[in-house]
Amino acid sequence: MLKSQACHLSDMSPRELVKAGEEEDCWGGYFIVKGHERLVRMLISTRRNFPIALKRGTWRNRGHLFSDQGVLMRSVSEDLRSVNNVAHFILDGSCKFMFSHDKTLFFAPVSIIMRATTERTDVEIYSNLLHGVEGDQYYQGYNSNSNYFFLRLLIDLNFYYSCIRTNLREAHSENVHTKEEALAFLGQNFREKLRRLPTWYTDVEIGRFVIEQCICIHVDTYEDKFECVCEMVRKLYAFVQNRIKAESVDTVMMQEALLGGHLYMQVLADKLERWLISLKSNITKRSNIKGSLYEFTTDELDQCIRRCGTFENALSNFLATGNITSNSGLGLMQDKGLTIVAENINRMRYMSHFRAIHRGSFFQEMRTTDARQLLPDAWGFICPVHTPDGTPCGLLNHLSKYCRISTRPEEINELPEILSSLGLDAIERRPVANKHYFVHVDGRVAGVVKREKAAKMVNTLRLLKIAGARLGQGLEICFIEEEEGVRGQYPGLYIFSNAARFVRKVLHIPTRRVELLGSLEQVRLQVAVRPTEVMDSKATHLELSPTAFLSTLANLIPMPDCNQSPRNMYQCQMGKQSMGNPTHTWHLQSETKLYRLLTPSAPLFRTAHYDAVNLDNNAMGFNAIVAVISYTGYDMEDAMIINKSSYERGLGHGTIYKSEFIDCPPNNVFAIDPSNKDLCEFLDSDGLPFVGCHLQEGDPMACTYDSATGAFKVHRHHYKEDVLVDNVRLCGTPQTSLRVPPTSRVCITLRVPRNPTVGDKFASRAGQKGICSRKWPTEDLPFTESGLTPDIVFNPHGFPSRMTIAMMIELMAGKSAAVHGRVHDATPFRFSEEDTAIDYFGKMLVEAGYSYYGTERMYSGVTGQEMQASIFFGVCYYQRLRHMVSDKWQVRSVGAVDPVMRQPVKGRRRGGGVRFGEMERDSIISHGAAFLLQDRLYHCSDRSQTNCCVQCGSILSVCLLPSKEGVPESLQCMVCGPESDIRNVELPHSLRYLAAQLASVNIGLKFGLSR
Repeated sequence: MLKSQACHLSDMSPRELVKAGEEEDCWGGYFIVKGHERLVRMLISTRRNFPIALKRGTWRNRGHLFSDQGVLMRSVSEDLRSVNNVAHFILDGSCKFMFSHDKTLFFAPVSIIMRATTERTDVEIYSNLLHGVEGDQYYQGYNSNSNYFFLRLLIDLNFYYSCIRTNLREAHSENVHTKEEALAFLGQNFREKLRRLPTWYTDVEIGRFVIEQCICIHVDTYEDKFECVCEMVRKLYAFVQNRIKAESVDTVMMQEALLGGHLYMQVLADKLERWLISLKSNITKRSNIKGSLYEFTTDELDQCIRRCGTFENALSNFLATGNITSNSGLGLMQDKGLTIVAENINRMRYMSHFRAIHRGSFFQEMRTTDARQLLPDAWGFICPVHTPDGTPCGLLNHLSKYCRISTRPEEINELPEILSSLGLDAIERRPVANKHYFVHVDGRVAGVVKREKAAKMVNTLRLLKIAGARLGQGLEICFIEEEEGVRGQYPGLYIFSNAARFVRKVLHIPTRRVELLGSLEQVRLQVAVRPTEVMDSKATHLELSPTAFLSTLANLIPMPDCNQSPRNMYQCQMGKQSMGNPTHTWHLQSETKLYRLLTPSAPLFRTAHYDAVNLDNNAMGFNAIVAVISYTGYDMEDAMIINKSSYERGLGHGTIYKSEFIDCPPNNVFAIDPSNKDLCEFLDSDGLPFVGCHLQEGDPMACTYDSATGAFKVHRHHYKEDVLVDNVRLCGTPQTSLRVPPTSRVCITLRVPRNPTVGDKFASRAGQKGICSRKWPTEDLPFTESGLTPDIVFNPHGFPSRMTIAMMIELMAGKSAAVHGRVHDATPFRFSEEDTAIDYFGKMLVEAGYSYYGTERMYSGVTGQEMQASIFFGVCYYQRLRHMVSDKWQVRSVGAVDPVMRQPVKGRRRGGGVRFGEMERDSIISHGAAFLLQDRLYHCSDRSQTNCCVQCGSILSVCLLPSKEGVPESLQCMVCGPESDIRNVELPHSLRYLAAQLASVNIGLKFGLSR
């Protein structure tokens, strides 16, 4: 990984990075795999070590009398291995405990799980489970033999069953009375499914494996596991009793991030485990072959290790493809698409990859929209604007500006001592439970605290956390207080110090210092957005900025509060598709395709965040003088007109860089063929092209000489577009195997000039996208009194329906910035209804001698007469998008066809035709030109000739009989015989193919022919 501790770039200064050929602000955090920058994407996963009360209808299908209610805990150990534990409520009042191992689900009575983790008596377990609910009839119940618990509950409230006693009796009904018997019960019942364990393991040892590796693996001791299971059971019955509300794994407060380093370590651990299993198999196999003569020596071990191979290729394959193969699944809901290419189209696109977080490809196929919804607890953590439209909407999100993911556990060495001094009592010494709160530290029940001391404990811990002296500043302290008469979350004090949590910066008002808040912690606090809200509320925290809830890219949109919300979403996507200057080391780049805007400029109307991220170093647009006028018929339907003179001066001029790699085998060298005089025009004596050489399709691009055969091989340019050779570099390929020697490789960078043409796409930063419809001569365009002609003519009908008021403000602000020689701040929420942006910039225009409303009198470029209406005229920052006609135009009359269907192939690269589908068919019919369909779908598609029998109507039974004894060859139907009448007919080849396919399933097509 670049800039990791093992990378030589990690400690370099910006000057040293430039000297090493890197960007001065290289972030790192990605891998170089086969020349591509691969990034392990962040995924959203369930919050670890926290019991979550859920209601899922699919849980009813897990067994007899299973309900849809349960408590889920995603238990994660220190080595980041995760196991899902679920306490299921059964309709007879009991509870089943679910755990998983190697993608297999196991169910056991919760009483046996508790019995296997402790030596306590039934009375002690009973009193522990009744903690906080003494005297509650739901738990202590009445005697009943009914299995359909809820039905009788609705009939008679006195029909409550003793749920806890039922659970305890269930263990005794299985003859499980002690801890050893419970462990043996687990081992005896689950031995068949745990086949990877040694065969000599006893039932008790297998039971210990289940408890240690599958039950609450985030804690080590059996007593801690017992307390965790009891806490899950207590929360389950509180949920079933309707004392607390159902939670959701789709809320940000119940989620965390799966970081790339954590996933890489899990993959590495899985590969190590599989390697050890392979080593064990090799040793066992060799031992069985040699029998008693086998001696396990050091040399023997070395041979077995060599047979196992290495797992380096597996890790490289994971980074290159993003696919994993694992027996356990690593606790993931997908095994593909875990890594992506960090596309460097422009700086915004590159930045977004490092701030993107995905819900998972599994949820794209779900019909429910729960995973896509934006809920209130996502405020400040997930940007509500920066998400794509379409299939990944709501699933591919981006972190807000101040949100970050904790990368390592926080310091909590002194936490036990601090909690003890603040009133934490040990669990064994706790008094009456309903006067106390449980205290959880990273999922472990640390003790209890009296309710009157809980608030003071929380406040003291928060002050110590902010100070950062004894506790880590990223600690998450969540106090869920029980409110009388209010159904909320299960009460308790939860402290989290683990990595992969969402945290964000806010201002702690009492101390006036910055504090990091977690997603679960924030829900229980009052965070004010503006300072004026502090006086009117009980706020304890204040946002550092009103725009803190927006992502890095959304913070670059000028005045997004004045736009329709979808337009801000569009700009987040189009900003990542614009041409710019993604890098300053063009001569060292070997990307497949790079876009470059040759005439960028700094926007005159920009947000404060624009300067904070130094986006001027990688500018992605240009300032254009825009006239909002319906001047010609070419500016309708989002089209725009470009001033031809502005185009000739370089407005929006861009370039595409493409890299071609040519490998030279070990016995070959790059050299020019002296016998081929045509190569000298393109290639130098080393067989490589001249820098600046103009290449067309079919021109030679390189030449190699094979010393073994003495033959020359010419590599030709295969693009249909004319290009210029920009750079030629020699580079080698690494030696991947001892048997395969390294080869020589040359990288030829080709430059494709791309001036704006009709059909190229442009967009403003307000989400107003459109194409260039025509380049209009400047002498025919309208001009102002000062002689200015617009660079772009924009149709005014684009404003009412899109409601992009921010673009209108930008035209006024850009105009005032140009005449006053300054840059205006476009940060949102600076203006209000009383102090409007239009009034502010309008007054600045008046000071410069312009109209308050940003309009000007203009004169027709055709007649020279003054226009009757005042024209809205200003300066706007435009982006040129990478969607260009030169990359997408597609037309052909002849070319490649599909070998089976005989229809034109698809794809521009393959020389395919324009696709013609049902919508195109319907549009032609609606225009009254139905006869064109015969030309498009038949004559220019798969028109073919075949022979058909008039008598039987078959096109499959006609055969060509060879000539015999002077009788010439003839056509004959094999069904009708010599008397058959054969006619030549024209049919679509797809129909002939259909007839053959139907005949294979004994269905014959009969064609009626007129004689």
